[in-house]
Amino acid sequence: MIDDNMQRTGAIADFLSRPQASFINGRFVATGSQHHVPVFDPASGEQLGDLLEADAAEVDLAARTAREAFDDGRWSGLTVESRQNALMKIHDAIIAGQSELSEIESATTGIPLAQIKGFYIPRSAYNFKFFAEFIGQVGGDLYTQEPGYVTSVFREPVGVAGLLGPWNAPVTLCSMKIAAAIAFGNTCVVKPSEIAAAGMQRFMEIVNSTGLPPGVVNLVNGRGPVTGTALVEHPDINVVSFTGGTTTGRAILSSAAKGLKACTMELGGKSASIICADADLERALDAALLGIYGGNGQQCLAGSRILIERSIADKFIAAFVARVKNIRIGHPSQMSSEMGPLASKAHMERVLSYAEVAKADGAEILTGGKRVESMGKGYYIEPTVVRAPNNAARICQEEIFGPFATFVTFDTFEEAIGIANDSTFGLVAYVWTSNLDKANLAMRKLRTGTVWVNTPVVRDLRSAFGGYRESGIGREGGKGCMSLYTEEKTTMVAIEKMPIRRLGASA
Repeated sequence: MIDDNMQRTGAIADFLSRPQASFINGRFVATGSQHHVPVFDPASGEQLGDLLEADAAEVDLAARTAREAFDDGRWSGLTVESRQNALMKIHDAIIAGQSELSEIESATTGIPLAQIKGFYIPRSAYNFKFFAEFIGQVGGDLYTQEPGYVTSVFREPVGVAGLLGPWNAPVTLCSMKIAAAIAFGNTCVVKPSEIAAAGMQRFMEIVNSTGLPPGVVNLVNGRGPVTGTALVEHPDINVVSFTGGTTTGRAILSSAAKGLKACTMELGGKSASIICADADLERALDAALLGIYGGNGQQCLAGSRILIERSIADKFIAAFVARVKNIRIGHPSQMSSEMGPLASKAHMERVLSYAEVAKADGAEILTGGKRVESMGKGYYIEPTVVRAPNNAARICQEEIFGPFATFVTFDTFEEAIGIANDSTFGLVAYVWTSNLDKANLAMRKLRTGTVWVNTPVVRDLRSAFGGYRESGIGREGGKGCMSLYTEEKTTMVAIEKMPIRRLGASA
């Protein structure tokens, strides 16, 4: 076991121990209920510090501040070029501060530092670069088909966005929402998960250092039923974007509906990874492992149901299990660690409970399913592999959201498509095959928002991302975010003196 105190010293340790407060109008404030939410270190189980929960009054201050910053034009009134320059300054500042930001994010989420530094934080910076470029390339529409008229359609910012992020990748996923919202001229109030909010504290400092006008991006901390509900229901919030669990998503939609607020919901998943006998099996093996154990398995788009063609099942599963047993579990600050602790004790216990669920389902646990006792009180569990009797098992239907892979066999590709679609979710799917006809069939028949063929996770922000069914509502990405964060305004101008009926005129 690694001594946690040896891993985090100096500025990082000081930062993690300080109270986490709201950030409103360009500074940290704490004017609310002063209810303290304890923040724990997933690697040791020890308390890192406290989060100061924002009550309804503090949320009101944040929302009114964002509304004022929108209405007075300090941001919405800027030119596209000015907003582009501001977004690029944020991009550059994140890159400059990525070392410290990565350490903080890794410490509070449990995700290995190598993954945070190698992908998560660079992607957070790229979100701002992408939207800076995107807003310079999109424009309005002009129609001349209606005789005697020119019709123009252009977009205006909606107003104030309420942005709610998850605990599995707080900075990466919250920054996506922030970049999109402010790119189109909106202001915003962000609420990260109370479980892992420290990275967003540092993120706000970085954003503030770039000279962004105060009040454009504000942050409130707290639990969903307290802070989240107050934010979503606040009358100054015009639009809501949430990433997280399906149950919470339903509650947020219900609250937002009271104000008829537009929403996007990027929710849960139970995604299938279909591996055919004709695939490049070495690459498929690498991708299947990455798809379920990357990010400690805490990914909505994890390939948690691995559908394997029966003729290769035994050999592939044996190779998969052998690799799983070699996964390096370690302290997240160690660059050699491939898997760290889960984000919270409650979540660890929930994931572990599915080992008993698997047994009740009649499934076979091939490896894992236990806590890593050698790591002390940290929230580490063994990467788990289960062979399910069929897709009806609970472990194939319920989102476990952890390093828990479930194998199901199939005989024909059409059967595999049917199994993949037999789910209340529909976020993503993975297909591994060298047969073009199968790939084309998968693209047409899989009921998911994204289909990846012969590749692990990759995102093109120009494309839409979101889910079918209980995996969400709406889409993120360039055009999807433009649709959410702007209103379309149509103006028709008569270019000829068109006849007007003269009601009430004398004959």
